[in-house]
Amino acid sequence: MNDASVWIIIAIGLGSIFLLWLLFYFIPVGLWFTALLSGVRISLIQLVFMRWRKIPPQVIVRSMIASTKAGLNLTRNNLEAHYLAGGHVKEVVSALISADKANMDLEFKVAAAIDLAGRDVLEAVQMSVNPKVIDTPPVTAVAKDGIQLICKARVTVRANIRQLVGGAGEETVLARVGEGVVSSIGSADSHKSVLENPDSISKVVLEKGLDSGTAFEILSIDIADIDIGKNIGAVLQMDQANADKNIAQAKAEERRAMAVAQEQEMRAKAQEARANVIQAEAEIPKAISEAFRSGNLGIMDYYKFKNIQADTKMRESISEPPKDKPSDDSTKSDKK
Repeated sequence: MNDASVWIIIAIGLGSIFLLWLLFYFIPVGLWFTALLSGVRISLIQLVFMRWRKIPPQVIVRSMIASTKAGLNLTRNNLEAHYLAGGHVKEVVSALISADKANMDLEFKVAAAIDLAGRDVLEAVQMSVNPKVIDTPPVTAVAKDGIQLICKARVTVRANIRQLVGGAGEETVLARVGEGVVSSIGSADSHKSVLENPDSISKVVLEKGLDSGTAFEILSIDIADIDIGKNIGAVLQMDQANADKNIAQAKAEERRAMAVAQEQEMRAKAQEARANVIQAEAEIPKAISEAFRSGNLGIMDYYKFKNIQADTKMRESISEPPKDKPSDDSTKSDKK
């Protein structure tokens, strides 16, 4: 046997292997035999059609095997349609099996809708069986006595399968719980009553039905911690007192400025009156001179007028109190 015949035999062998691989790829005989042994009725032609529709037969067949063994009646067309719609077939089948084992009424259409809506349907089923605990961030509220309280709560929720599509998420539940905590603390007359009975907050919040319209059902709300914050009432009173003090100081300064202005005005008027008196006294010599020239005033009358002025000045000097004279000791010390 020459080299050419050897290469021909090798090429024929490789071609046969490739054809067998191609045949078994489009006709998964092993997968069909596994389904047959598991009680799943599916033909080889249907498996070939799945390849042509670009659907992995392993996903559909194994999901059908799992559902059949779990006692569920799922059709191939539903699984293929869900896969072509962009859904997760394995997760949906696993969620249906878990719901059936937990005695939950979950249909394939509902599970497929939840999956296509972008939610994890298997996690939702698990949350329905095993409730989830959500820790709220610190919520700050002020009681009627002005004391600030910082509260942390733990919300136990269970997934509401019927409202997963279109229902609000965890953020809405946390926001509503925080609003309820603030309202409950704000309506308390004293912060001491809240510290004594923290369960009163849970009762008030649960009575409001905060889980309506959400994808969860609130089972319980437990107050994990309550801390005392600032005395907001005292701070507000201090701010108000400071504001009142500043207003009073401004008004007092305004009155003082008005008083100073009025004093300056009165001094100006007094100066004006003195100027008028001096101006009037300056007219007296002129009037005397005119009286002399007109003959209405004689020399004796003028002397009498001067004597009266002198007597008046003497009496004024006598009526003034004596000024204190420096003592002899102070005089001696000054001399020294």
